[in-house]
This record gives sequence, C-alpha cells and structure tokens, in this order.
Amino acid sequence: MRERILRMKDLSLLLLTCAALSNTLPIYPEKDSKEDVKLVQDYLNRFYAVEPDPNQLGWKINAESTAEKLKKMQEFFGLKVTGKPDTETLEIMKKPRCGVPDVGLYGVTLPGWKKTKLTYRIVNHTPDMSKEDVDKAIQKAFKLWSTVTPLIFTRIHEGIADIMIAFGTKAHGRCPRYFDGPLGILAHAFPPGNGFGGDVHFDEDEDWTTGSAGFNLFLVAAHEFGHALGLSHSNDQRALMFPNYAYISPSEFPLSPDDISGIQSIYGSPPSAPDKRPAIPTLPETCGSQMSFDAITTLRREVIFLKDRHLWRVYPDNSEVERELISTFWPTLPPGTEAAYENTKDQILFFKGNKFWVISGYQVLLGYPKNINTLGFPKGVKKIDAAVCDKQTGKTVFFTGDKYWRFDENSQSMEKGYPRRTVDDFPGISQKIDAVFQQKGLFYFFHGSKQWEFDPTAKKVIREIKSNSWFNC
Repeated sequence: MRERILRMKDLSLLLLTCAALSNTLPIYPEKDSKEDVKLVQDYLNRFYAVEPDPNQLGWKINAESTAEKLKKMQEFFGLKVTGKPDTETLEIMKKPRCGVPDVGLYGVTLPGWKKTKLTYRIVNHTPDMSKEDVDKAIQKAFKLWSTVTPLIFTRIHEGIADIMIAFGTKAHGRCPRYFDGPLGILAHAFPPGNGFGGDVHFDEDEDWTTGSAGFNLFLVAAHEFGHALGLSHSNDQRALMFPNYAYISPSEFPLSPDDISGIQSIYGSPPSAPDKRPAIPTLPETCGSQMSFDAITTLRREVIFLKDRHLWRVYPDNSEVERELISTFWPTLPPGTEAAYENTKDQILFFKGNKFWVISGYQVLLGYPKNINTLGFPKGVKKIDAAVCDKQTGKTVFFTGDKYWRFDENSQSMEKGYPRRTVDDFPGISQKIDAVFQQKGLFYFFHGSKQWEFDPTAKKVIREIKSNSWFNC
C-alpha cells in the first residue's frame, strides 16, 4: 500500500467535506430505470445536498426536496430548469467530473491563503505515468496559476506541505471523501486552511496520461489546484473551473477570463502586471470612539458586523477578530446592507431598501431579491432598520423607526397586533436602532457608537457600552 501522509489537524475541515446522505423524497427519471434513479440520488447527494452545520463542525444535509436540488443543478449547467431528470440532465450527470460539490463549500472559512509563497509535496505517484511526467504535469499545473498571480509554489520532498498531493482509491487514508472507481469522480481538493486544507487527491482507478487518451493529469491537476487556492466551481463551460472534464491540448492556455478574474480577485495580478484587484476602501477606524455599524447578524457561533463594504467576524469565546470585504463572502449582494439576521434554518436574510435576499450556504437562493411586502409588511414600510431572530421562541423582531413587528418563523407569517412601540416592550431602548443581535439569551441593541445589553426576561437594560466593545478595543 502506498505511503499516505494525510493530515488531520482541523476537524471542521474534515467534517466540512464529508459526503452527505439525503433524506429527501425520491423523484424518478422519465425512463424509470433503477440505475438512473440511483444515479440521480447519488449525484444530488454528493454535489447539491450540503449546507453549513449550525454547530460549525462542518456541513449537514439541506432540507430541499430532490426537485429543488435538481433545479439548482439544471440552472448551474444551463439546462432547462424542470426539476425533473430528463435525458439531457442524465447525460450531464454521467460525465466524468471533479468531486467537489457545486454549491456551498469554497470561500467560506478563508477566501484564500494568507500568504503568497506556498509549498507542495507529491506524496506518491501513479504507475500510469513515469514519475518524471507526473512531476512535470504537477509543476506545469501550478505554473498556470502563478503566471496570473503573485503566488510562488515550491516543491518539498518530506514533511507537511501547504498542498499535499496523493493518488488513492475508494476510501483512502483518513480522507473524509472517497472515490467511486473508474470514471465518475476523477479527483477532489480541499479549500485553503489547516488540516486537509489545500490537499489534492487523484483517483488511482482512472487512467492518467499526458495526452488525450484517458484523463490528462495536467488539466485535472490545474482544476483541483484552483480549489486548493480558494476557487469554487464556475458555471462557465469555457472555464477550467467548470466541474466536468473536457480535454484541450496542454499546449494551449486553459485559463478562461472567468478563471483569471476569480483567482485575481483573491490574490491580485502578478508583480510584473498592474494590480487589478478591487480597490480596498479606506478601513474604518475599528477602535475609534465614533465606530458604528450598518447591520449585525450571527452566523452559527460567529457574530458578523457589517459597515460599508467591510465585515468583521467575531468569535465571542475567542479574542480573534477577522476583517474581510463583504464581497469576498457574498459577491452577489449589493453594498450598503441596512439590516441582517440569521433565522431558525441557519439562513441569513439581508435587507436594503424594500428588498431582501436569503443566503444559504453562502449562496443567494433562487428567486431573490424579493420585496419585503412578501413577509407581511404593509406597503407603507419602505425599509427595515434592524432585525433579530430569537432562537428560543422562533420569533423574529423587525425594527423600523420607533416601532417593531414580530414574525413567526415557523408559520412564516407576521403576527397580529403589530406594529408596537419599541420602548413599550423594550424599556430603555428609545433610540432608533441601527443593528441588533442575540447572544447567550441577551439582546444587544446598537445606535451610533453605543450599544445596550438587554435582558428580555427581566425586560430591562443591564448596561450601556461602546459599539466596538466586541473588538477588544
């Protein structure tokens, strides 16, 4: 058995990529064959059935029906969106492809490596090719990405590298993913980070080659290295990061404008070229006396503070605070979020003006944005100032001006008897609310540079503190 040096430093990354088993209702292909039924379920379970786990220990099965998952898959591949496994859909499902899911995994923990000098190690070699040809294919695949970024890749021959490369079959080593034999899944990779982060595994049951016969190792490696650097799958069929395998001559440059734009949005242009990264706006003075926020939401165990184009990730039980651009996490959201909250389904709702977006697994759900009137607000309500979901009661409170509404997350309906005056039910909260979130049973109301810690059981303000107190200022 070949040597396998696969790391297990970070349990969350291991669980993040575990294969999901769907409990959704089956939907049968037009040609009612057992093979096609199994193909549909296996494909959707593997590539469209995961979402973040509320305990931050990885990913769990989402609650979408098989038809909903099929619609996502069909939309991703540019097929007719029917929610039914028609012939064209089945043909796509049968094509060899990357083992990374098409939704919800990458750009979550980190948008990319926090350094530009990365190491890689080839743990073992496939017997399909000479060691020299394998080494050249891997080196050439890395060069593809270093050509358009400031990244520098250095090979090491022992120890733990940032990117560990190995060939294996079926269940291999401690890897939480498995391969499925010839054809089907060709390889998989893990996003940047500790533990398995950045590692790339190739299915040894495939026929690896330097040409057009079998599967070209250079092309597959280049695709997987894109994942190891933080890229997700692209729905542009011309892109190297498109999930299905397609052969092009290795003498050609396989990166598309979509690939280059994606990788440069993370790392920027190479030093010899003008830096085309989006300009990072002036950073607000985090510990300044006038620090305020546009919106605040929880994200499982984190608290996310939003202001202008920035967000801060705060772990209440940890002193670490991380700052990123909002577009790094949610590139399709418009700037200037005015309210945000996490609901009981571990989804985040973002509000701006009279529109709202729903994010699940870091992707905007189909059909959004929608008008806030669809939540039950009267037409006179033009915007939401702040919102918070009480996870203990399943009720979401929306604040507008000096009033508030209450929404039942279970029945998805606005409760009767609202709006009510905020100060009547939240004594001491007389200011217009900029943002609010719940932590350990308490509510934290924000206005300008101040925040109030409120006990909903005692119905009183416990203390008044600075808005930036969560930033170790």
